[in-house]
Amino acid sequence: METVRWSAAGDAVDIIDQRALPGELLRLELRTVEEVCDAIATLAVRGAPAIGCTGAMGLVVALAPFAKSDRESFLAEAERVGARIACVRPTAVNLPWAVRRLLDRARATPGDGSALHTALREEATRVLDEDRAMCRRIGELGVALLTNGARVLTHCNAGALATAGIGTALAPVYVAAERGLGVSVFADETRPLLQGSRLTAWELSQAGIAVTVLADSMAASLMREGRVDLVIVGADRIAANGDVANKIGTYPLAVAARHHAIPFYVAAPWSTVDPATASGDDIVIEHRAGEELGRGFRSPVAPDGVAAYNPAFDVTPAELVTAIITDRGLFRAPFHFAVDGHDHALAG
Repeated sequence: METVRWSAAGDAVDIIDQRALPGELLRLELRTVEEVCDAIATLAVRGAPAIGCTGAMGLVVALAPFAKSDRESFLAEAERVGARIACVRPTAVNLPWAVRRLLDRARATPGDGSALHTALREEATRVLDEDRAMCRRIGELGVALLTNGARVLTHCNAGALATAGIGTALAPVYVAAERGLGVSVFADETRPLLQGSRLTAWELSQAGIAVTVLADSMAASLMREGRVDLVIVGADRIAANGDVANKIGTYPLAVAARHHAIPFYVAAPWSTVDPATASGDDIVIEHRAGEELGRGFRSPVAPDGVAAYNPAFDVTPAELVTAIITDRGLFRAPFHFAVDGHDHALAG
């Protein structure tokens, strides 16, 4: 499946509307900054790599009306639109990273608005293509962690629906399936918006991979029963010390995995590593509307008017992470992601 792509005419960002899954497979075409920001904010498109691609491509389509402007006017509008897109979801680093990359390309490109707009489209396409290659690379590296018949527990959705390719946390699963290793997946339902049961279970079942859905609160009992061989999750931001921000509910999984001596792996593109953020304490955690917790998608599950605590992410301390799988290699503790892009714990 192609979660994010250019429209056939090339004038829009074409995405799968993940709000409709698993009941219906719908696609949306985004042409304005308002449509791009709304799609990201309302989780029509989600997953750190996918929203990075959408943000980059969305910047291009939103700037199309200004392509005939002079250089200064185009750059000013690019900065304004880019700033608006980059801050829609604050926790995932990929979104501001992708926008900043395009703005840097625009500033470095000579010529008028038309030349700059062409350069931005080229750069956004490169971000998209690199994301697909990144997923494959993570899958090829991570499959070495899976034995024949491995039982993988995952949380939220870090598969094809979260990227432009075959996913991050699920990439090793897809590669293992290609090689006939007979892996199976336990997917936490992932409250309150059920990205695990709605999205992960849907895409794995579409691919013919055995998947079992469980409530988040059941994962520790599953581990105690000896039915989990390893945990693989994605990430929205990885701090310089290896602390990991991911979908809320990841941290208790890591604690339970440590207690049961089960390896806990994080899979993410290198663009998710943020060496400018020293530790998880410095990561801004997005808090979403209480209605998501109280109502979800259908009938109310909590009384109207009661207070709700609804952080979208939590932080897993580096000491609970067995290894981090990136497209640049497999990293083991102690983690130290330096600004120059080198990590002294590289092991592969």
